[in-house]
Amino acid sequence: MEWLHRICPVTNMKVCRQAETLLKWNAVTAIVHLLIGLIAAVLLVLTRWQAVHLLPVTWFYRILTAHGLNMLIFFIIFFEMAVLYYAGPILLNCRQPAPKAGWLGYALMLLGATMTNAFVFAGKADVLFTSYTPLRAHPAYYFGIILFAVGALIQVALFFATVVVAKREKTVSGTIPLVSFGALTAAIIAVITLIHGAMVYIPTFLWSMDLMDMDHQAYRMVWWALGHCSQQINVAAHVAIWYLLAAFTVGGVVLNEKVSRLAFFLYILFISMASAHHLLVDPGLSPAWKVWNTSYAMYLAVLASMVHGFTVPGGIEMGQRLRGFNQGRFQWLTRAPWGDPGFSALWLSLVIFGFGGGITGVVIGTEQINIIAHNTLRIPGHFHMTVVGGTALAFMGVTYYLLPLIFRRRVAFYKLAQIQPYLFGVGITLMGLSMTYAGTFGVPRRHWDISFTQSAFSVKLPTIVDLFMAGTALGGVMAFLGGIAFVAIAVVSVFFTRPLSNEDLLSGGPGLPPGISKMPKQSWSEEEAAEAHKTGTPGTVTLVVIFFICFILYYFANWKVLAALWKVG
Repeated sequence: MEWLHRICPVTNMKVCRQAETLLKWNAVTAIVHLLIGLIAAVLLVLTRWQAVHLLPVTWFYRILTAHGLNMLIFFIIFFEMAVLYYAGPILLNCRQPAPKAGWLGYALMLLGATMTNAFVFAGKADVLFTSYTPLRAHPAYYFGIILFAVGALIQVALFFATVVVAKREKTVSGTIPLVSFGALTAAIIAVITLIHGAMVYIPTFLWSMDLMDMDHQAYRMVWWALGHCSQQINVAAHVAIWYLLAAFTVGGVVLNEKVSRLAFFLYILFISMASAHHLLVDPGLSPAWKVWNTSYAMYLAVLASMVHGFTVPGGIEMGQRLRGFNQGRFQWLTRAPWGDPGFSALWLSLVIFGFGGGITGVVIGTEQINIIAHNTLRIPGHFHMTVVGGTALAFMGVTYYLLPLIFRRRVAFYKLAQIQPYLFGVGITLMGLSMTYAGTFGVPRRHWDISFTQSAFSVKLPTIVDLFMAGTALGGVMAFLGGIAFVAIAVVSVFFTRPLSNEDLLSGGPGLPPGISKMPKQSWSEEEAAEAHKTGTPGTVTLVVIFFICFILYYFANWKVLAALWKVG
């Protein structure tokens, strides 16, 4: 049966070879689309910066369409399929059910992504990522997205089948591991997302061929049930990766399994409702609907992220204290393995997602504040810090462990890999914050020329906007370089380094993260755990207090700006 599976010498887990192969192909395909999205990204930031203004207007919107699709859909979802194969057959220690169906799903995704990209670059679909009607693309554009969604749905269904197989064949006892539970959450949200995708793109496909009429307001509402939910698949997936990387890099523990699982469950129940914040200025929806979906319902989804925002760093702190780093409030953090690209990517992802994306997201999701934020550069500033700074950086971090564990290759250019998360993380933070503050001063999103040259009216933005747009460009170029470094490392590692034997993995050496060559202790005695719990996690509590102070100050500042602009009476 050796041809069906192998035993990983580092984790001692049984690795299903069919799942391993599907994981590899999905991950490599994700990197290809990441490269396309990165090239588009640097062209866009150098166009938004008025001092360069690189692209002509038609190509700006064409490249913007391609960037959104390749980064937010194709790269992210291909990589999430790879995560499902790892969290499914590999973590659950079971066989891959119906592998031929997995290849069918992958082929449909690849065909759909290729078809969609082809028609975008051919100039047949300059409709942006949202493709709002009445903007009309070539029917093949919509058909390509439908094919991609069907392929993704097949692979998600296989993950559900894997959980059933693991339970039926008793390869996992009790509840499934927390990382697999997080992946299960992502898979359930994916089904919700893809159902909404079918509800919006199948009618739009028919409308594009003049076979039916289209209600444009209904399109916007249903599309955001797809567009925003698709990003919440990312949140569930990258939080699961946080837990995985915490265990790999520092022996992080789960403070309370029930609380973490409840937080994942809250995502399933309430995250879809948060999509309403994209529609807060739409006149066709009632104030009651807007307030409910962006207050009480959305806050429960936010609560879930706040729970993970405590339990993940708390688990890291507890793991470090169990390893002996007990002095003071922050020795566990100062003595963390900052030279391990898996850990640095994990920590930067956590901080950027929480402080950058989380705080700005809750604020702009408030109905009144959204009036001064909607359709400004604040919106992409927010989601670049969540999806790029949070999700993409977490995916990069786990790649440094998947390369030796699954691809059985050393990490090429390891010195570069050690600085890559910092280059990418600092760049995306600078870009995201610059976009946020530029938007605060009125810079519009998705706009080719913020100086409004040749327009029927004159718009004069404050001079400080030039500084923020320069910061956007500088941060974007830094993130681009960090992204290109990651792609180069991944490609050279996979295709141009020799395979590792079991002995190579255990003996360590250059190009292997510390958690591979010497995996931290993963389990502790009751006495050791009780002693650690006496100290608790004072460092994490301090960081949480700092987070809430930042949140309160930013929230107050936005209400102050709103009060100054919107005078009543």
